[in-house]
Amino acid sequence: MHPYTRIYMSIEKEIKRRRTFGVIAHPDAGKTTLTEKLLLFGGAIQEAGAVKNNKVKKGATSDFMEIERQRGISVATSVLAFEYHGTKINILDTPGHKDFAEDTFRTLTAVDSVIVVIDVAKGVEEQTEKLVEVCRMRNIPIIVFINKLDREGRDAFDLLDEIESKLQLRVTPLSFPIGMGYDFKGIYNEWEKNVNLFSGDNRKNIEETIEIEDLESKELDNLVGEKAANTLREELELVREVYPDFNQQEYLDGELQPVFFGSALNNFGVRELLDCFVEIAPTPRPKESDTRLVHPEEKDFSGFVFKIHANMDPKHRDRLAFVKIVSGTFERNSPYLHVRNGKKVKFSSPNAFFAEKKQIVDVSYPGDIVGLHDTGNFKIGDTLTQGEKMQYKGIPSFSPEHFKYVNNADPMKSKQLEKGLDQLMDEGVAQLFTLELNGRKVIGTVGALQFEVIQYRLEHEYGAKCSYENLNVHKACWVEAKDPKSEEFADFKRVKAKFLAKDKRDQLVFFADSAFTLQMTQSKYPNVKLHFVSEFESSNSKKKK
Repeated sequence: MHPYTRIYMSIEKEIKRRRTFGVIAHPDAGKTTLTEKLLLFGGAIQEAGAVKNNKVKKGATSDFMEIERQRGISVATSVLAFEYHGTKINILDTPGHKDFAEDTFRTLTAVDSVIVVIDVAKGVEEQTEKLVEVCRMRNIPIIVFINKLDREGRDAFDLLDEIESKLQLRVTPLSFPIGMGYDFKGIYNEWEKNVNLFSGDNRKNIEETIEIEDLESKELDNLVGEKAANTLREELELVREVYPDFNQQEYLDGELQPVFFGSALNNFGVRELLDCFVEIAPTPRPKESDTRLVHPEEKDFSGFVFKIHANMDPKHRDRLAFVKIVSGTFERNSPYLHVRNGKKVKFSSPNAFFAEKKQIVDVSYPGDIVGLHDTGNFKIGDTLTQGEKMQYKGIPSFSPEHFKYVNNADPMKSKQLEKGLDQLMDEGVAQLFTLELNGRKVIGTVGALQFEVIQYRLEHEYGAKCSYENLNVHKACWVEAKDPKSEEFADFKRVKAKFLAKDKRDQLVFFADSAFTLQMTQSKYPNVKLHFVSEFESSNSKKKK
Protein backbone atom coordinates (compact mmCIF):
# COMPACT_ATOMS: atom_id res chain seq x y z
CA MET A 1 0.00 0.00 0.00
CA HIS A 2 1.30 3.45 -0.89
CA PRO A 3 2.21 5.36 2.35
CA TYR A 4 -0.10 8.25 1.44
CA THR A 5 -3.05 5.85 0.96
CA ARG A 6 -2.48 4.64 4.52
CA ILE A 7 -2.33 8.22 5.86
CA TYR A 8 -5.43 9.15 3.85
CA MET A 9 -7.35 6.20 5.29
CA SER A 10 -6.42 7.20 8.83
CA ILE A 11 -7.37 10.86 8.12
CA GLU A 12 -10.76 9.68 6.83
CA LYS A 13 -11.26 7.56 9.95
CA GLU A 14 -10.30 10.46 12.24
CA ILE A 15 -12.63 12.87 10.41
CA LYS A 16 -15.54 10.43 10.69
CA ARG A 17 -15.17 10.16 14.45
CA ARG A 18 -15.13 13.90 15.12
CA ARG A 19 -18.03 16.15 16.17
CA THR A 20 -17.38 19.85 16.73
CA PHE A 21 -20.29 21.86 18.04
CA GLY A 22 -21.23 25.00 19.92
CA VAL A 23 -23.67 25.38 22.81
CA ILE A 24 -25.73 28.57 22.58
CA ALA A 25 -28.37 30.03 24.87
CA HIS A 26 -29.65 33.09 26.69
CA PRO A 27 -27.84 33.75 30.02
CA ASP A 28 -29.10 31.52 32.82
CA ALA A 29 -30.73 28.93 30.55
CA GLY A 30 -28.22 26.40 31.91
CA LYS A 31 -25.75 26.31 29.04
CA THR A 32 -22.59 26.06 31.15
CA THR A 33 -24.22 23.38 33.35
CA LEU A 34 -25.10 21.33 30.28
CA THR A 35 -21.51 21.63 29.01
CA GLU A 36 -20.27 20.43 32.42
CA LYS A 37 -22.55 17.40 32.39
CA LEU A 38 -21.52 16.44 28.84
CA LEU A 39 -17.91 16.50 30.05
CA LEU A 40 -18.92 14.34 33.00
CA PHE A 41 -20.20 11.65 30.62
CA GLY A 42 -16.95 11.81 28.71
CA GLY A 43 -15.15 11.13 32.00
CA ALA A 44 -13.25 14.37 31.43
CA ILE A 45 -14.17 15.75 34.85
CA GLN A 46 -14.95 13.75 37.94
CA GLU A 47 -17.25 16.26 39.52
CA ALA A 48 -19.16 18.95 37.70
CA GLY A 49 -18.71 22.52 38.92
CA ALA A 50 -22.43 22.93 39.34
CA VAL A 51 -22.55 20.32 42.11
CA LYS A 52 -22.12 22.80 44.92
CA ASN A 53 -22.42 21.81 48.54
CA ASN A 54 -20.91 23.72 51.46
CA LYS A 55 -17.64 21.84 51.42
CA VAL A 56 -17.09 21.87 47.70
CA LYS A 57 -17.43 25.11 45.83
CA LYS A 58 -15.81 24.64 42.48
CA GLY A 59 -16.20 27.13 39.66
CA ALA A 60 -17.58 25.76 36.44
CA THR A 61 -14.82 24.15 34.38
CA SER A 62 -15.40 26.24 31.30
CA ASP A 63 -15.39 29.66 33.01
CA PHE A 64 -11.68 30.44 32.72
CA MET A 65 -11.48 34.05 33.78
CA GLU A 66 -11.76 35.57 37.22
CA ILE A 67 -14.33 38.17 36.17
CA GLU A 68 -16.56 35.33 34.91
CA ARG A 69 -16.34 33.61 38.27
CA GLN A 70 -17.30 36.81 40.07
CA ARG A 71 -20.27 37.59 37.88
CA GLY A 72 -21.38 34.04 37.14
CA ILE A 73 -21.40 34.62 33.39
CA SER A 74 -19.24 33.21 30.65
CA VAL A 75 -17.52 36.06 28.81
CA ALA A 76 -14.98 34.05 26.84
CA THR A 77 -15.59 31.15 24.53
CA SER A 78 -13.91 28.07 25.91
CA VAL A 79 -12.90 24.98 24.05
CA LEU A 80 -13.43 21.62 25.71
CA ALA A 81 -12.76 18.21 24.21
CA PHE A 82 -13.44 14.67 25.34
CA GLU A 83 -13.78 11.10 24.04
CA TYR A 84 -17.15 9.35 24.26
CA HIS A 85 -17.63 5.77 23.01
CA GLY A 86 -14.89 6.17 20.41
CA THR A 87 -16.09 9.59 19.20
CA LYS A 88 -13.89 12.65 19.68
CA ILE A 89 -16.14 15.53 20.76
CA ASN A 90 -15.07 19.19 20.66
CA ILE A 91 -17.39 21.60 22.46
CA LEU A 92 -17.18 25.35 21.99
CA ASP A 93 -18.94 26.91 24.96
CA THR A 94 -20.04 30.45 24.07
CA PRO A 95 -20.91 33.52 26.13
CA GLY A 96 -24.67 33.83 26.57
CA HIS A 97 -24.53 37.46 27.67
CA LYS A 98 -25.65 39.77 24.88
CA ASP A 99 -22.69 42.10 25.35
CA PHE A 100 -20.46 39.31 24.07
CA ALA A 101 -22.55 38.35 21.07
CA GLU A 102 -19.71 39.18 18.68
CA ASP A 103 -17.48 36.53 20.25
CA THR A 104 -20.32 34.03 19.87
CA PHE A 105 -20.95 34.96 16.21
CA ARG A 106 -17.29 34.36 15.43
CA THR A 107 -17.33 31.03 17.27
CA LEU A 108 -20.24 29.92 15.08
CA THR A 109 -17.86 30.11 12.10
CA ALA A 110 -15.84 27.29 13.71
CA VAL A 111 -18.61 24.81 14.57
CA ASP A 112 -20.23 22.10 12.44
CA SER A 113 -23.45 21.98 14.45
CA VAL A 114 -25.13 23.60 17.45
CA ILE A 115 -27.12 22.69 20.56
CA VAL A 116 -29.54 25.44 21.62
CA VAL A 117 -30.53 25.40 25.30
CA ILE A 118 -33.96 26.79 26.23
CA ASP A 119 -35.28 27.40 29.75
CA VAL A 120 -38.61 25.60 30.28
CA ALA A 121 -40.08 28.53 32.23
CA LYS A 122 -38.78 31.44 30.13
CA GLY A 123 -39.08 29.89 26.68
CA VAL A 124 -37.40 31.58 23.72
CA GLU A 125 -35.52 34.74 24.73
CA GLU A 126 -34.19 37.59 22.61
CA GLN A 127 -30.53 36.57 22.60
CA THR A 128 -31.44 33.05 21.48
CA GLU A 129 -33.39 34.47 18.51
CA LYS A 130 -30.35 36.41 17.26
CA LEU A 131 -27.97 33.47 17.56
CA VAL A 132 -30.33 30.99 15.94
CA GLU A 133 -30.81 33.44 13.06
CA VAL A 134 -27.05 33.28 12.40
CA CYS A 135 -27.20 29.46 12.47
CA ARG A 136 -30.12 29.50 10.03
CA MET A 137 -28.27 31.85 7.67
CA ARG A 138 -25.36 29.40 7.63
CA ASN A 139 -27.60 26.26 7.54
CA ILE A 140 -25.91 24.95 10.68
CA PRO A 141 -27.67 21.78 11.97
CA ILE A 142 -29.41 22.51 15.29
CA ILE A 143 -30.57 20.28 18.17
CA VAL A 144 -32.79 21.95 20.80
CA PHE A 145 -32.47 21.00 24.50
CA ILE A 146 -35.33 22.20 26.73
CA ASN A 147 -33.82 22.48 30.19
CA LYS A 148 -34.90 22.70 33.89
CA LEU A 149 -37.86 20.31 33.62
CA ASP A 150 -37.80 19.70 37.37
CA ARG A 151 -38.98 23.30 37.83
CA GLU A 152 -42.46 24.63 37.18
CA GLY A 153 -42.50 25.56 33.53
CA ARG A 154 -44.62 25.92 30.47
CA ASP A 155 -46.57 23.24 28.65
CA ALA A 156 -44.38 21.21 26.27
CA PHE A 157 -46.63 21.86 23.26
CA ASP A 158 -46.69 25.63 23.95
CA LEU A 159 -42.91 25.64 24.03
CA LEU A 160 -42.61 23.67 20.80
CA ASP A 161 -45.02 26.12 19.12
CA GLU A 162 -43.01 29.08 20.37
CA ILE A 163 -39.74 27.56 19.14
CA GLU A 164 -41.29 27.05 15.71
CA SER A 165 -42.77 30.54 15.44
CA LYS A 166 -40.08 32.68 17.13
CA LEU A 167 -37.02 30.82 15.90
CA GLN A 168 -38.58 29.79 12.58
CA LEU A 169 -37.51 26.22 13.07
CA ARG A 170 -39.27 23.00 12.03
CA VAL A 171 -39.05 20.79 15.10
CA THR A 172 -39.57 17.13 15.92
CA PRO A 173 -39.44 15.96 19.57
CA LEU A 174 -37.15 12.94 20.05
CA SER A 175 -37.97 12.78 23.76
CA PHE A 176 -41.04 13.92 25.71
CA PRO A 177 -41.62 14.81 29.36
CA ILE A 178 -43.85 12.80 31.68
CA GLY A 179 -45.32 15.59 33.82
CA MET A 180 -43.55 18.87 34.63
CA GLY A 181 -42.20 20.65 37.73
CA TYR A 182 -43.50 18.98 40.92
CA ASP A 183 -45.25 16.26 38.90
CA PHE A 184 -42.18 15.54 36.79
CA LYS A 185 -41.84 11.76 36.60
CA GLY A 186 -39.32 11.36 33.83
CA ILE A 187 -38.92 11.31 30.08
CA TYR A 188 -40.08 9.02 27.31
CA ASN A 189 -37.24 8.69 24.83
CA GLU A 190 -38.78 8.44 21.36
CA TRP A 191 -35.32 7.93 19.81
CA GLU A 192 -34.44 4.86 21.90
CA LYS A 193 -38.03 3.78 22.79
CA ASN A 194 -37.49 3.72 26.55
CA VAL A 195 -38.57 5.50 29.73
CA ASN A 196 -36.10 7.35 31.90
CA LEU A 197 -37.34 7.74 35.49
CA PHE A 198 -36.53 10.90 37.43
CA SER A 199 -35.45 10.53 41.06
CA GLY A 200 -34.33 14.13 41.61
CA ASP A 201 -30.98 12.98 42.99
CA ASN A 202 -28.28 14.97 41.22
CA ARG A 203 -25.51 12.84 42.72
CA LYS A 204 -26.47 9.97 40.46
CA ASN A 205 -24.53 9.93 37.22
CA ILE A 206 -27.14 8.07 35.26
CA GLU A 207 -30.82 7.65 36.06
CA GLU A 208 -32.71 4.39 35.75
CA THR A 209 -33.68 3.63 32.16
CA ILE A 210 -36.32 1.04 31.34
CA GLU A 211 -36.91 -0.29 27.82
CA ILE A 212 -40.55 -0.01 26.77
CA GLU A 213 -41.32 -1.38 23.34
CA ASP A 214 -45.09 -1.18 23.71
CA LEU A 215 -46.57 2.02 25.14
CA GLU A 216 -49.87 0.23 25.79
CA SER A 217 -48.25 -2.25 28.19
CA LYS A 218 -49.24 -2.24 31.87
CA GLU A 219 -45.56 -1.83 32.71
CA LEU A 220 -45.81 1.90 31.92
CA ASP A 221 -48.74 2.28 34.39
CA ASN A 222 -46.70 0.53 37.08
CA LEU A 223 -43.72 2.79 36.48
CA VAL A 224 -45.30 6.25 36.42
CA GLY A 225 -48.88 5.70 37.63
CA GLU A 226 -52.01 5.20 35.53
CA LYS A 227 -52.89 8.89 35.18
CA ALA A 228 -49.43 9.99 34.01
CA ALA A 229 -49.19 6.97 31.69
CA ASN A 230 -52.50 7.79 29.99
CA THR A 231 -51.54 11.45 29.58
CA LEU A 232 -48.23 10.38 28.04
CA ARG A 233 -49.99 8.04 25.58
CA GLU A 234 -52.33 10.83 24.46
CA GLU A 235 -49.52 13.37 24.14
CA LEU A 236 -47.29 11.02 22.16
CA GLU A 237 -50.15 10.27 19.79
CA LEU A 238 -50.54 14.00 19.24
CA VAL A 239 -46.76 14.42 18.75
CA ARG A 240 -46.75 11.74 16.05
CA GLU A 241 -49.69 13.35 14.25
CA VAL A 242 -48.47 16.95 14.44
CA TYR A 243 -44.69 16.76 14.02
CA PRO A 244 -42.72 15.31 11.09
CA ASP A 245 -40.77 12.06 11.48
CA PHE A 246 -37.09 12.56 12.13
CA ASN A 247 -35.04 12.53 8.94
CA GLN A 248 -31.27 12.76 9.36
CA GLN A 249 -30.61 14.37 5.97
CA GLU A 250 -33.14 17.14 6.65
CA TYR A 251 -31.47 17.74 10.04
CA LEU A 252 -28.01 17.91 8.40
CA ASP A 253 -29.32 20.36 5.78
CA GLY A 254 -30.61 22.63 8.57
CA GLU A 255 -34.26 21.96 7.63
CA LEU A 256 -35.39 19.91 10.66
CA GLN A 257 -34.49 20.36 14.33
CA PRO A 258 -34.80 17.51 16.85
CA VAL A 259 -35.86 18.49 20.40
CA PHE A 260 -34.84 16.83 23.68
CA PHE A 261 -36.17 17.54 27.18
CA GLY A 262 -34.20 17.26 30.43
CA SER A 263 -32.66 18.85 33.49
CA ALA A 264 -28.93 19.48 33.10
CA LEU A 265 -28.44 20.35 36.78
CA ASN A 266 -29.85 16.95 37.76
CA ASN A 267 -27.94 15.27 34.98
CA PHE A 268 -31.22 14.11 33.56
CA GLY A 269 -31.87 13.61 29.84
CA VAL A 270 -28.25 14.57 29.09
CA ARG A 271 -27.05 11.07 28.19
CA GLU A 272 -29.99 10.65 25.78
CA LEU A 273 -29.08 13.94 24.11
CA LEU A 274 -25.41 12.93 23.83
CA ASP A 275 -26.10 9.41 22.51
CA CYS A 276 -28.38 10.73 19.79
CA PHE A 277 -26.00 13.62 19.00
CA VAL A 278 -23.05 11.27 18.46
CA GLU A 279 -25.14 9.21 16.04
CA ILE A 280 -26.74 11.98 13.95
CA ALA A 281 -24.54 15.09 14.17
CA PRO A 282 -22.35 16.06 11.21
CA THR A 283 -18.68 15.23 10.93
CA PRO A 284 -16.38 18.19 9.99
CA ARG A 285 -17.81 20.05 7.01
CA PRO A 286 -16.15 21.75 4.00
CA LYS A 287 -15.52 25.51 4.25
CA GLU A 288 -15.57 28.30 1.66
CA SER A 289 -12.38 30.32 1.13
CA ASP A 290 -11.95 33.36 -1.13
CA THR A 291 -10.72 31.09 -3.92
CA ARG A 292 -12.54 27.75 -3.53
CA LEU A 293 -14.45 25.30 -1.31
CA VAL A 294 -12.00 23.35 0.88
CA HIS A 295 -12.84 19.77 1.92
CA PRO A 296 -11.67 18.17 5.19
CA GLU A 297 -10.32 15.05 3.41
CA GLU A 298 -7.74 17.06 1.44
CA LYS A 299 -4.16 16.09 2.20
CA ASP A 300 -2.82 19.64 2.71
CA PHE A 301 -3.40 21.34 6.04
CA SER A 302 -5.43 24.54 6.32
CA GLY A 303 -7.20 26.29 9.20
CA PHE A 304 -8.20 29.71 10.51
CA VAL A 305 -8.00 31.73 13.73
CA PHE A 306 -11.47 32.39 15.15
CA LYS A 307 -10.46 33.55 18.61
CA ILE A 308 -7.48 34.93 20.48
CA HIS A 309 -7.24 34.75 24.24
CA ALA A 310 -4.59 36.75 26.09
CA ASN A 311 -3.13 35.57 29.39
CA MET A 312 -4.59 32.10 29.53
CA ASP A 313 -2.01 31.52 32.22
CA PRO A 314 -1.44 34.57 34.47
CA LYS A 315 2.05 33.27 35.37
CA HIS A 316 3.15 33.53 31.74
CA ARG A 317 2.15 36.49 29.60
CA ASP A 318 1.04 34.34 26.72
CA ARG A 319 -1.69 34.59 24.15
CA LEU A 320 -3.36 31.62 22.60
CA ALA A 321 -4.72 31.79 19.09
CA PHE A 322 -7.51 29.26 18.63
CA VAL A 323 -7.31 27.62 15.20
CA LYS A 324 -10.09 25.48 13.71
CA ILE A 325 -8.56 22.84 11.43
CA VAL A 326 -10.47 22.67 8.15
CA SER A 327 -8.40 20.23 6.08
CA GLY A 328 -5.42 17.89 6.28
CA THR A 329 -3.43 17.27 9.46
CA PHE A 330 -1.75 19.89 11.62
CA GLU A 331 1.61 18.64 12.84
CA ARG A 332 3.85 19.97 15.57
CA ASN A 333 7.06 21.66 14.33
CA SER A 334 5.93 21.65 10.68
CA PRO A 335 6.27 24.97 8.83
CA TYR A 336 2.94 26.51 7.72
CA LEU A 337 2.21 29.64 5.73
CA HIS A 338 0.69 32.58 7.64
CA VAL A 339 -1.17 33.87 4.58
CA ARG A 340 -1.65 37.51 5.64
CA ASN A 341 2.02 37.97 6.65
CA GLY A 342 3.33 35.82 3.81
CA LYS A 343 5.72 34.10 6.29
CA LYS A 344 6.28 30.47 7.22
CA VAL A 345 5.80 29.70 10.91
CA LYS A 346 6.43 26.63 13.10
CA PHE A 347 4.77 25.71 16.39
CA SER A 348 6.69 23.66 18.92
CA SER A 349 3.92 23.32 21.50
CA PRO A 350 0.42 23.35 19.99
CA ASN A 351 -2.23 22.79 22.67
CA ALA A 352 -5.36 20.70 22.65
CA PHE A 353 -7.96 21.05 25.39
CA PHE A 354 -9.30 18.27 27.59
CA ALA A 355 -11.76 19.75 30.07
CA GLU A 356 -9.77 22.56 31.64
CA LYS A 357 -6.41 20.95 31.00
CA LYS A 358 -4.22 21.89 28.08
CA GLN A 359 -2.04 19.24 26.48
CA ILE A 360 0.64 19.48 23.83
CA VAL A 361 -0.38 17.49 20.75
CA ASP A 362 1.71 16.14 17.88
CA VAL A 363 -1.06 15.71 15.31
CA SER A 364 -4.53 17.24 15.04
CA TYR A 365 -7.23 16.51 12.48
CA PRO A 366 -10.06 18.42 10.74
CA GLY A 367 -12.71 19.48 13.24
CA ASP A 368 -10.15 19.86 16.04
CA ILE A 369 -9.35 23.16 17.70
CA VAL A 370 -5.68 23.83 18.38
CA GLY A 371 -4.34 26.56 20.66
CA LEU A 372 -1.16 28.15 19.30
CA HIS A 373 1.11 30.26 21.48
CA ASP A 374 1.33 33.66 19.91
CA THR A 375 3.50 36.68 20.53
CA GLY A 376 1.27 39.02 18.55
CA ASN A 377 1.47 37.69 14.99
CA PHE A 378 -2.13 36.57 14.74
CA LYS A 379 -5.34 38.48 14.22
CA ILE A 380 -8.83 37.04 14.22
CA GLY A 381 -9.66 35.67 10.77
CA ASP A 382 -6.05 34.79 9.84
CA THR A 383 -5.60 31.70 7.67
CA LEU A 384 -2.79 29.13 7.96
CA THR A 385 -2.06 26.73 5.07
CA GLN A 386 0.54 24.31 3.80
CA GLY A 387 1.50 26.97 1.23
CA GLU A 388 -1.68 27.76 -0.69
CA LYS A 389 -2.59 31.47 -0.80
CA MET A 390 -6.22 31.66 0.28
CA GLN A 391 -8.23 33.31 3.01
CA TYR A 392 -11.21 31.77 4.81
CA LYS A 393 -14.33 33.87 4.64
CA GLY A 394 -17.06 34.82 7.04
CA ILE A 395 -15.32 36.08 10.19
CA PRO A 396 -16.63 39.61 10.53
CA SER A 397 -16.03 42.51 12.89
CA PHE A 398 -19.33 44.19 13.68
CA SER A 399 -19.95 47.90 13.91
CA PRO A 400 -19.75 48.79 17.63
CA GLU A 401 -22.69 50.39 19.41
CA HIS A 402 -20.98 51.88 22.48
CA PHE A 403 -18.04 54.28 22.35
CA LYS A 404 -15.76 55.85 24.93
CA TYR A 405 -12.50 57.78 24.85
CA VAL A 406 -9.89 55.80 26.73
CA ASN A 407 -7.46 57.76 28.96
CA ASN A 408 -4.37 56.58 30.77
CA ALA A 409 -5.05 56.83 34.53
CA ASP A 410 -1.42 56.12 35.47
CA PRO A 411 1.18 58.00 33.34
CA MET A 412 3.96 55.75 34.70
CA LYS A 413 2.32 52.76 33.06
CA SER A 414 1.69 54.02 29.53
CA LYS A 415 3.71 51.17 27.95
CA GLN A 416 1.66 48.57 29.83
CA LEU A 417 -1.58 50.29 28.81
CA GLU A 418 -0.56 50.34 25.17
CA LYS A 419 0.43 46.67 25.22
CA GLY A 420 -2.73 45.66 27.10
CA LEU A 421 -5.06 47.53 24.75
CA ASP A 422 -3.21 46.17 21.75
CA GLN A 423 -3.53 42.55 22.89
CA LEU A 424 -7.11 42.78 24.14
CA MET A 425 -8.22 44.31 20.84
CA ASP A 426 -6.52 41.50 18.91
CA GLU A 427 -8.68 39.14 20.98
CA GLY A 428 -11.72 40.81 19.49
CA VAL A 429 -13.05 41.89 22.91
CA ALA A 430 -13.63 45.34 21.44
CA GLN A 431 -12.26 47.59 18.71
CA LEU A 432 -9.74 50.38 19.02
CA PHE A 433 -9.93 53.50 16.87
CA THR A 434 -7.48 56.40 16.64
CA LEU A 435 -8.98 59.78 15.74
CA GLU A 436 -7.32 61.32 12.68
CA LEU A 437 -7.57 64.84 14.07
CA ASN A 438 -5.82 64.53 17.43
CA GLY A 439 -4.71 60.92 17.78
CA ARG A 440 -7.03 60.23 20.73
CA LYS A 441 -7.87 56.60 21.31
CA VAL A 442 -11.50 55.45 21.25
CA ILE A 443 -12.80 52.03 22.26
CA GLY A 444 -15.91 50.74 20.53
CA THR A 445 -17.80 47.72 21.87
CA VAL A 446 -20.90 45.77 20.92
CA GLY A 447 -22.05 45.69 24.57
CA ALA A 448 -21.53 48.00 27.54
CA LEU A 449 -20.23 45.26 29.86
CA GLN A 450 -17.06 44.97 27.79
CA PHE A 451 -15.76 48.32 29.13
CA GLU A 452 -15.79 46.85 32.62
CA VAL A 453 -14.06 43.66 31.44
CA ILE A 454 -11.36 45.70 29.65
CA GLN A 455 -10.73 47.88 32.72
CA TYR A 456 -10.54 44.85 34.99
CA ARG A 457 -8.21 42.89 32.72
CA LEU A 458 -5.92 45.88 32.04
CA GLU A 459 -5.41 46.28 35.78
CA HIS A 460 -5.14 42.61 36.75
CA GLU A 461 -3.27 41.24 33.76
CA TYR A 462 -1.16 44.18 32.58
CA GLY A 463 -0.83 46.38 35.67
CA ALA A 464 -2.29 49.36 33.77
CA LYS A 465 -5.18 51.63 34.68
CA CYS A 466 -7.52 53.42 32.35
CA SER A 467 -10.44 55.77 32.71
CA TYR A 468 -13.21 56.46 30.20
CA GLU A 469 -14.95 59.53 28.83
CA ASN A 470 -18.23 59.30 26.99
CA LEU A 471 -18.33 59.97 23.29
CA ASN A 472 -21.57 60.51 21.44
CA VAL A 473 -21.38 58.21 18.42
CA HIS A 474 -24.37 56.45 16.90
CA LYS A 475 -22.47 54.09 14.58
CA ALA A 476 -18.95 53.49 13.33
CA CYS A 477 -18.82 52.65 9.62
CA TRP A 478 -15.94 51.41 7.54
CA VAL A 479 -15.33 53.76 4.60
CA GLU A 480 -14.81 52.52 1.07
CA ALA A 481 -14.23 55.09 -1.70
CA LYS A 482 -15.01 54.11 -5.29
CA ASP A 483 -12.23 56.43 -6.38
CA PRO A 484 -9.86 57.41 -3.54
CA LYS A 485 -8.40 60.22 -5.72
CA SER A 486 -11.76 61.84 -6.52
CA GLU A 487 -12.72 65.34 -5.42
CA GLU A 488 -15.82 63.92 -3.78
CA PHE A 489 -13.70 61.77 -1.46
CA ALA A 490 -11.34 64.68 -0.70
CA ASP A 491 -14.39 66.82 0.19
CA PHE A 492 -15.79 64.04 2.38
CA LYS A 493 -12.47 63.82 4.25
CA ARG A 494 -12.26 67.60 4.69
CA VAL A 495 -15.86 68.14 5.86
CA LYS A 496 -15.91 65.08 8.11
CA ALA A 497 -12.33 65.41 9.44
CA LYS A 498 -13.53 65.63 13.06
CA PHE A 499 -15.39 62.32 12.73
CA LEU A 500 -12.77 60.21 11.00
CA ALA A 501 -10.57 57.61 12.66
CA LYS A 502 -8.42 54.62 11.73
CA ASP A 503 -9.00 51.11 13.08
CA LYS A 504 -6.22 48.67 14.01
CA ARG A 505 -5.88 47.55 10.41
CA ASP A 506 -5.40 51.14 9.33
CA GLN A 507 -8.78 51.28 7.61
CA LEU A 508 -10.68 54.53 7.54
CA VAL A 509 -13.73 54.66 9.82
CA PHE A 510 -16.45 57.30 9.98
CA PHE A 511 -18.18 58.09 13.29
CA ALA A 512 -21.80 59.16 12.70
CA ASP A 513 -23.45 60.89 15.65
CA SER A 514 -27.00 59.99 14.58
CA ALA A 515 -28.99 57.97 12.06
CA PHE A 516 -29.89 61.28 10.37
CA THR A 517 -26.20 62.22 9.88
CA LEU A 518 -25.61 58.80 8.39
CA GLN A 519 -28.45 59.25 5.90
CA MET A 520 -27.37 62.76 4.91
CA THR A 521 -23.73 61.67 4.47
CA GLN A 522 -24.73 58.78 2.22
CA SER A 523 -26.92 60.96 -0.01
CA LYS A 524 -24.31 63.75 -0.22
CA TYR A 525 -21.43 61.41 -1.08
CA PRO A 526 -22.93 58.60 -3.21
CA ASN A 527 -19.52 57.26 -4.23
CA VAL A 528 -18.31 56.85 -0.66
CA LYS A 529 -19.63 53.54 0.65
CA LEU A 530 -20.20 53.09 4.40
CA HIS A 531 -20.12 49.50 5.73
CA PHE A 532 -21.43 48.22 9.06
CA VAL A 533 -19.35 45.04 8.90
CA SER A 534 -15.63 45.06 8.21
CA GLU A 535 -15.83 41.86 6.21
CA PHE A 536 -15.15 43.65 2.94
CA GLU A 537 -11.70 44.30 4.42
CA SER A 538 -9.94 41.23 3.05
CA SER A 539 -10.16 42.57 -0.48
CA ASN A 540 -9.20 46.03 0.73
CA SER A 541 -6.20 44.99 2.72
CA LYS A 542 -4.84 43.12 -0.28
CA LYS A 543 -5.03 46.27 -2.38
CA LYS A 544 -3.13 48.22 0.25
CA LYS A 545 -0.17 45.92 0.44
